[in-house]
Amino acid sequence: MPTTIRELTADDLPDAWELGRLAFGGPAEAPARALRADPGVHRLGAFDDAGRLLGKVTDHALESWWGGRRVTTAAVSGVAVAPETRGGGHARRLLTELLVRARDRGAAVSALYPTVSAVYRSLGWEVAGTLTATELDTAALPRTRAGDGLVVRPGGADDLAAVTGLYEEVARDRQGLLTRRGGFFDAPTDTPLPEGVDGLSLVHEGDRLVGALVFGRGKGYGTDARLTVHDLLATTPAAARALVGVLAGWTTVTRSVRVPLLAGDVFSTVLPLERSSWPGGEGSAVPWMHRPVDVVRAVADRGWPTHVTGRVAFRLRDDVAPWNAGDWQLEVEGGSATLRRTGTEPERWLDVRGFAVLYCSATSGRALAQTGLTGGAGDPAALDLLASGPRAELRDYF
Repeated sequence: MPTTIRELTADDLPDAWELGRLAFGGPAEAPARALRADPGVHRLGAFDDAGRLLGKVTDHALESWWGGRRVTTAAVSGVAVAPETRGGGHARRLLTELLVRARDRGAAVSALYPTVSAVYRSLGWEVAGTLTATELDTAALPRTRAGDGLVVRPGGADDLAAVTGLYEEVARDRQGLLTRRGGFFDAPTDTPLPEGVDGLSLVHEGDRLVGALVFGRGKGYGTDARLTVHDLLATTPAAARALVGVLAGWTTVTRSVRVPLLAGDVFSTVLPLERSSWPGGEGSAVPWMHRPVDVVRAVADRGWPTHVTGRVAFRLRDDVAPWNAGDWQLEVEGGSATLRRTGTEPERWLDVRGFAVLYCSATSGRALAQTGLTGGAGDPAALDLLASGPRAELRDYF
């Protein structure tokens, strides 16, 4: 069946919503944002010769933090194919075209949340981490109060920009977190607070915002009532203790609280995380996948640990994005790195999926060799150079 892939127009968006509703079970009535053309949101559709929409995908043009630098990122979402044509290769054609267009607009890396990982693995994405949250009994939280010099107050819509600034202080020194600027983060909303957000609790030290709790209240006040925390941010231990004290104050009306955590963040040193495994407590872990769009940019645009120096050569296999394939030498020095073509065949080869998980510091060279995503002569530990730095994380679902 002849298929045309093109950018969706405003006239296509109702059909795109209906296709997504059938795939993911959304409401019959589309929200305004789904029918609006927003800057930085690139929607592609696959159409048959009669003009019928067969499949769709969305590329959100965003940025993510890598070693203190902003890296242009393709946040991939909304992949759906009409039930009658599934298995016909439409998703593959759409995602291949997405990679071409993302590279043309300057993207270096991409990320997505898979519904079926096998499809994305066949196109070069690999699981590199999980979006995690832990559920705690509010009665188990320490009832700490704000220390001297701190002021805790309720926040509102006017404080959202300051909360984004606080998030940036926390996120910029980590790997992979979205900058939360541009794209859908700047899109207008139908309500003063973002969807699912019922309130904010803020901590100030003088004129400086040092802590923020962004939450959804949920329903009821019985044993099954839950407070859902969308953001729990602090730049000082005292601010973290003050916000944990605020969470503890919900114990009379919400039995549990679900909290997102970043690895080794300040709240990990304050919260009783051992209580998350108690009866009635549970957590969540949603896997996300990573893929380089352009390996040269992915290496050059990010920051690297300043104490790491070295070089390693490898042959990269990438059948879907041929501009990435070939023989490369990675050189890291002084907080920066380059990836250059080499004229000699390296001893080791590396699959693009292996590149993805190493780039995210999600594995080591020797562990990767056991998966079959790298091979050849020499010690695979040499590829640990590509895995320099802390493990990548995601905090936002898209």
